[in-house]
Amino acid sequence: MSETPYQFTDRRGLPKASLYRELHTEFTGLVGTRWLANCANLSSLLYQHLPDLNWAGFYLADESSHLRLGPFHGLPACLDIPISRGVCGAAARTREIQIVPDVEQFPGHIACDARSRSEIVLPILLHRGRTNEKLLGVLDLDSPLPNRFDNMDAEGLQLLIDVLVEKSKWPSRWSDVL
Repeated sequence: MSETPYQFTDRRGLPKASLYRELHTEFTGLVGTRWLANCANLSSLLYQHLPDLNWAGFYLADESSHLRLGPFHGLPACLDIPISRGVCGAAARTREIQIVPDVEQFPGHIACDARSRSEIVLPILLHRGRTNEKLLGVLDLDSPLPNRFDNMDAEGLQLLIDVLVEKSKWPSRWSDVL
C-alpha cells in the first residue's frame, strides 16, 4: 500500500453485486503480506462501506479450541469464544458459512452487542478443501436488522476472504501471536 492518504469513496446506493466488486478491487489494492494489517484493513473496509452493520471483525482460532478476538470495528466484543458455542463457533466447527436471519432463534447465540439481530460468519481456511486444510479463524459481521445477510453477501465476502488468505503471510503457530 502506498503512503498516500486513503481516499474514501461513498458507495451508498450501489447494488450489492457492484458494491462487492468494488470492495474486492479496493481490498486487492490495499492488501500486503502482513496478516494483522490485512485483517484490520478488511474489517475497516467492510464496516465503513457495507450498509446496516454494527460490528465487523475477526476471531482467530488458537490451539485450544477457542476463538480469540482479532481486529474489528464496532462496540467492544467478547474476548474469547469456545468453538463449541455461538454462530462463530458453528462456522469454525463446521467450516461452513453461517447465515443467521434472526440471532434470537439461534441456539447458543452469544450476544456481544444487544443490538445485533442478524449475523453472517465465514470460516477463514488456509488450503481450503485440501487434506492439509487449517482453520485460521472467522470473519464475523453483525447487523441491527433482521434478515440483513443473504447468499450474495456470502459470495462477496468469500471472495474477499480468498484474497486475504492468499496474499497474507500467516504465522505457523497462533500461540506465537495470540
